[in-house]
Amino acid sequence: MGTWEWIVLGVAIAVALVLALALVRIRWRRAHLKKRFGREYHRAVTDEGRGAGESHLAEIETEHDRLELHDLPPMTRDRYLDEWRQAENRFVSDPRDAVRAAERIVERVLHERGYPDDNGQDLVSLVSVDHPDVGERYRHGHALLESAEAENTENLRKAMLDFRSVLEDVLSRPREGAAA
Repeated sequence: MGTWEWIVLGVAIAVALVLALALVRIRWRRAHLKKRFGREYHRAVTDEGRGAGESHLAEIETEHDRLELHDLPPMTRDRYLDEWRQAENRFVSDPRDAVRAAERIVERVLHERGYPDDNGQDLVSLVSVDHPDVGERYRHGHALLESAEAENTENLRKAMLDFRSVLEDVLSRPREGAAA
């Protein structure tokens, strides 16, 4: 083989190696995002497409890593649980108000733990970094509360259960992202 043939072969091998490394990195990133975000990954990819969804989640992860999150002291945790019981007790007499109070309690807990004071989709995504199943439950409860069928007591009951699940998860489980 001549010199030029060796050079072409070397360049072809180098290009193939770079492409293989890029493919491995993409697969690793995808697996990492799936594991870290859980259902939130599938929602983002379905809503935005694979590339845009993964990029958005990577941005959320970066933003999340800049947050100064902390667990709540036992006394603060107990105070929120008392507020929650009061909201549940109000459900019989005013279901809609009780569910709105439940959503506000969840938002206040998240804010006090260090998440931004924002109840938008990015807040839910930020929380899902540490608590992957929370996003879906929060969105479902919020949608039921805001829907035209919000006067339906059964829908309000389901929303209350969603918010309770979110609250219990965020208050009782250690942050998964801390180990990730």
